[in-house]
Amino acid sequence: MRQDTLRNGDIVEVKSPGEILATLDAQGATDGLPFMREMMQYSGRRFVVSKRAQKICDTVHWTGSRRVPEAVMLEDLRCDGSAHGGCQAECRLFWKESWLRRVEPDAPSQPGEDPSSGRELARLSNENATRGSDIGAKVGIRYRCQATELHDASERLRTFDPRPYLREYTCGNVPFMRFLRISARALAQEALRKLRLRSNLPLRGTRSKSTRDRALHIQPGEVVRVKSREEIAATLTPDSKTRGLWFDHEMLPFCGGTYRVRRRVSRIIDERSGEMIELKSDCLTLENVVCSGEHSTARWFCPREIYPYWREAWLERVTPEQEKGSDAPLPEPVTANR
Repeated sequence: MRQDTLRNGDIVEVKSPGEILATLDAQGATDGLPFMREMMQYSGRRFVVSKRAQKICDTVHWTGSRRVPEAVMLEDLRCDGSAHGGCQAECRLFWKESWLRRVEPDAPSQPGEDPSSGRELARLSNENATRGSDIGAKVGIRYRCQATELHDASERLRTFDPRPYLREYTCGNVPFMRFLRISARALAQEALRKLRLRSNLPLRGTRSKSTRDRALHIQPGEVVRVKSREEIAATLTPDSKTRGLWFDHEMLPFCGGTYRVRRRVSRIIDERSGEMIELKSDCLTLENVVCSGEHSTARWFCPREIYPYWREAWLERVTPEQEKGSDAPLPEPVTANR
């Protein structure tokens, strides 16, 4: 498949295990991007292209924006962590174009193939899901996934090169009005930041030191209200953290909104080291509340839609009585698809 041929809205079919195997190296990757065991369940199925991976954020080395060549994202397909120790980060999956074929909506599906190809793809993916152990450093399993390999599987983009920003519009990732809105805001904010008239911190906390708040034991499915900026600032230290967890610029638009809790996160893979981190403090994600890519300095337009993590101290429980007392539905969250 030629470079940059797929666009937002195209219908594609995930190729068969045998076809995907033919594109992978001994590490189970194509151009450094692993095909993970969690992706096999989608083989033979059809999806709509959501975005091209033209301008993604680097959460490994924080180098700004990067581009994954010949790769796209499909709808809201996310890793379930089943082959990576039960990681709960729920990262969006990247798909190399060589793993996909464009199809017409009414085109018949491709015929099935020998099951041995599926077994071989599963074996290769499972073998490369970990790096083994580092006994000398007293470190156990180090995981290997798309997120840990994303830096090496991508190309760095210069922050002030206008071409990557323009490509977000010309490739179909971003509609024109959203492109203008984000670009204008980014230019204004960057100018203010250079003049030191705008802080790099989303909120300047008022706590002198980190302290533990009363546990609320909020559970998945419950409805919560995100506190106001002022209320959240009162829980933060001057570096915009509560017990080590950063409150991000991308979280500001959700202040004051009401959302349903998606899950309590207890384990995630450290994208730099590959180690599994067991989270000791409360850490929650909210349904459909994701990073929009509109407010992150030098990482504008990123389509990864990462779930931000929320401390209970930033939330308050909405009781069933309060829910019933309001005729308004839960507000639709801001996402990167707008």
